[in-house]
Amino acid sequence: MTLPIQLQSLRLPLIAAPMYIVSNPELVIAQCQAGIVGSVPALNARDKDGEGIMLEAWLRRITEALDAWNQSNPDTPAAPYAVNQIVHKSNERLERDIEICARWKVPIWITSLGAREDVNAMAHDAGAIVLHDIISNRFARKAIEKGADGLIAVAAGAGGHTGAQSPFALVQEIRQWFDGPLALSGAISTGASLLGAQATGADFGYMGTPFIATAEANAAPAYQDMLRRAQAQDIVTTAAVTGVNGNYLSESLTDTGVDPATTGQLSLLGDKSSSGPKPWRDIWSAGQGVGAITDVVPAAELIARIAREYDAAVARLATVTAA
Repeated sequence: MTLPIQLQSLRLPLIAAPMYIVSNPELVIAQCQAGIVGSVPALNARDKDGEGIMLEAWLRRITEALDAWNQSNPDTPAAPYAVNQIVHKSNERLERDIEICARWKVPIWITSLGAREDVNAMAHDAGAIVLHDIISNRFARKAIEKGADGLIAVAAGAGGHTGAQSPFALVQEIRQWFDGPLALSGAISTGASLLGAQATGADFGYMGTPFIATAEANAAPAYQDMLRRAQAQDIVTTAAVTGVNGNYLSESLTDTGVDPATTGQLSLLGDKSSSGPKPWRDIWSAGQGVGAITDVVPAAELIARIAREYDAAVARLATVTAA
């Protein structure tokens, strides 16, 4: 299997996950300049006029920054970037946003919550590849049947909306029939876990939570401080926030008056008139790999640390297999 050209020259086999609110152009640019795929949800560009002016401005900013970097650093070119599209019918902006992405020749489209042949075809017409995130082998098959180029396997332990299956089981089932690009998500927060993703059969790791604790991220200082204090035992899996299972910081649930053990969907979801806590603002997601976060650092410094850990893990594994 030959990887698409967009994924061939990364300095690390790593794709940064697009995170609601948290991901922004500054973070994407820093990730790409450090040699990994940076990404942002299209829905994070929330302009008031509804005409897509902010998304246009974001893509222009990212494109120009990466072009300037490549001119100044020909020996270490930036990695390509990705834009995440929610393709569910509830996304009223989808048609407008994909037209903007096609016009700006966004090289990688990450699609979520449903697979659509028309969206994939538009991406291909614009020269892009499509990576679709899935939580089961059944959804993986549907995505490829509808024209996706690659898959993002969201396994147990991933931050935000999460899967329930072991990464070993999920990747194994997918690799029985699919040899295309495959990224693995789920508690990947170190270079060793990145190598572990490849050992299971994935081509790339898919990492989100550690990037919340970076200088470029659009995350409240209190959110970043909570991440630094948290361990895997502090992550709660619940569908109460959005109606779909997700992993959240237990402390953020408690701070907003929500019982972490609740099973019913929060009544305040979508109630923008309420002065109380809002799930998208005050309840914070994180993956089970949160224990690796010890400080808030620039994205480039985080990626450099992961690269050192990855190289050390490769050397350690070589020693083990030789023995």
